[in-house]
Amino acid sequence: MNVYETKKIRNIALLGHGGCGKTTLTEAMLYTAGGKSRFGRVENGNTSSDFDQEEIKRKISIRTSLIPVEWKNHKINVLDTPGYFDFVGNVKEAVSACDAAIIVMKASSGIEVGTEKAWEICEEAKLPRMLYITEMDAPNVDIEAILDDCKAKFGSSIAPMQVPWYDGEKYIGYIHAVKMVARRFEGDKVIECDIPEGYEEKLEHVRTMILEAVAETDEDLMEKYFAEEEITVEEIEKALKVGVAAGDIVPVLCGNSVDRAGIRTLMDNIIRCFPSPDEAVEPCDMENKTGLFIFKTMVDPFIGKFSLFKVRSGEVNRDDSLLNVRTGEVEKLSHIYVLQGKEQMEVEKLYAGDIGAVSKLRNTNTCDTLRDKDANIEYEPIDFDKPYVQMAIFPLGKGDEEKMSLALTKLMAEDKTFYTEYDKETHETVIYGIGEQQLDVVVNMLQDKFKVGVRLAPPTTRYRETIKGKMQVRGKHKKQSGGHGQYGDVVMEFEPSGDLDMPYVFEEKIFGGSVPKQYFPAVEKGLEECIHRGVLAGYPVVGLKAVLLDGSYHPVDSSEMAFKMATTIAFKEGVVKAKPTILEPIAHVEISVPDEYTGDIMGDMKKRRGRLIGMELQQRKQLIIAEVPMSEIYRYATDLRSMTQGRGTVEYYFERYEEAPSDVQQKVIDARKELA
Repeated sequence: MNVYETKKIRNIALLGHGGCGKTTLTEAMLYTAGGKSRFGRVENGNTSSDFDQEEIKRKISIRTSLIPVEWKNHKINVLDTPGYFDFVGNVKEAVSACDAAIIVMKASSGIEVGTEKAWEICEEAKLPRMLYITEMDAPNVDIEAILDDCKAKFGSSIAPMQVPWYDGEKYIGYIHAVKMVARRFEGDKVIECDIPEGYEEKLEHVRTMILEAVAETDEDLMEKYFAEEEITVEEIEKALKVGVAAGDIVPVLCGNSVDRAGIRTLMDNIIRCFPSPDEAVEPCDMENKTGLFIFKTMVDPFIGKFSLFKVRSGEVNRDDSLLNVRTGEVEKLSHIYVLQGKEQMEVEKLYAGDIGAVSKLRNTNTCDTLRDKDANIEYEPIDFDKPYVQMAIFPLGKGDEEKMSLALTKLMAEDKTFYTEYDKETHETVIYGIGEQQLDVVVNMLQDKFKVGVRLAPPTTRYRETIKGKMQVRGKHKKQSGGHGQYGDVVMEFEPSGDLDMPYVFEEKIFGGSVPKQYFPAVEKGLEECIHRGVLAGYPVVGLKAVLLDGSYHPVDSSEMAFKMATTIAFKEGVVKAKPTILEPIAHVEISVPDEYTGDIMGDMKKRRGRLIGMELQQRKQLIIAEVPMSEIYRYATDLRSMTQGRGTVEYYFERYEEAPSDVQQKVIDARKELA
């Protein structure tokens, strides 16, 4: 593959709803440009983008693929992203490396949830964008309704460039709404011809939309528009270039990716309308010293580790040695590659704005900055979504714990919205993800790629035990055998401390030396060991106040061990009589949903024993604030997306412990007995 200068590069992310046709569009662009000799299909599992076995099996994209397309002396780096929200981390990676986006829509579906999400992501990143409506051959396509919906949903920036041209139900071409000419598809060619009859009303509707969008970018054009003066093609095209780069104009193009109809026009407009990397929101500079941003990591047990990067400044050459800002280590780039899906093409150099990959870096991760040792450069990390779905994971094979741990570490390197932690209290490895589909992919990858069989289960909830009453008891440990015996005797009082953040408070109120001071630490040590396992279900005890009041000792047989044992006896008897109860962890939950889903969410919260704290209107969404038992929300993020068609989001954190209802307590106690 040729090496391209900054001005000749376009970096675009394909965004949109799952199944809207992003991968097929990528394939159509690559095939039309001559980048491959065979047109791959998702259903056949032979596309350049979806090359992972999980993607082929599921027939969906689960990670972003880089597909460079050479077109008319330009290089278009296409970042084909997943449409399913579980894999949003890959979308964020792509957006960090691109300078513009194409939001793909199916003509038969119009605006979907993923379309709205894609628009929000572009707005947040201030990305220039274009809408591409595919599958124009679908029956009963109403392009006017789709455009009106887009304008209502996304504003007056929507600027349709074409009116679709049909022969019966066959999509055969389009009428260019700017140049006012018709173009007919003939194989891979586009033939210019006269505007067909019967399209005057549709053309006027579309041309009005584009003139309104163009007029809003310039005061002179606005005056012309209201004065009903003619706005020339040259003025429109100039305004388009400026308006698209500023995000004020969003062109709309149509096509049919499977037949490759409209693909040439799309690629021409990518080059014409979208900014080169030096004109982008975060411009790349050829004149500065070398700086790379690692935006993605790919780990494969067979081909090893690849770090995908964007050259943000200067140029990068094979065998360059660059400083990793995070680690302070120097990494040598022995080989530089341009990736086309899973294919690797080695190049000598890449210029600012281009995207490449390097293999086998020692200690470089996603979001790291690599730079010339003399440069003063560090790039902002990607703001990944926090995962809230959690499951405990267990290896099926004996002795596979380490093998599983190593494989999970590699998968975490690939996806920054997935992580694991070992819970020392429950002795479980817990994995966190955006959704259950993401975790299901992890399980399959462990099995297929790393040959580790695993099972998932809900994580063990960290319940606690405490007491509600006050009780005074004596604990005596007396044992006589040959030689010295064992003797410890304590009188203790147990009551609530009032502080559930502290396991226990220990005091002594001994008068007259009935228990020598030297044994006080042994009594506290015995107490410290006891609170790890409560009397109801064996959960740790919190909020306990223990006071040593009295006791007795033997000058020969008493020892620290004997007083520890006496304390244990007192604890078990006293806590049982002091109204023990089980506490459950409560989460502070914030749910953001469109207003029409508020009732459903409130009803579901009630089923989960949640309590409403408040509601706030934030822009066009309701923020519902509630407190919910932690045991009820391990998979809530997935359930919420199901209830709201993907439009709802949730964040939560541990708030406090409080007493569980009696029926819940009984279930917890029974479950622990069964486990034992």
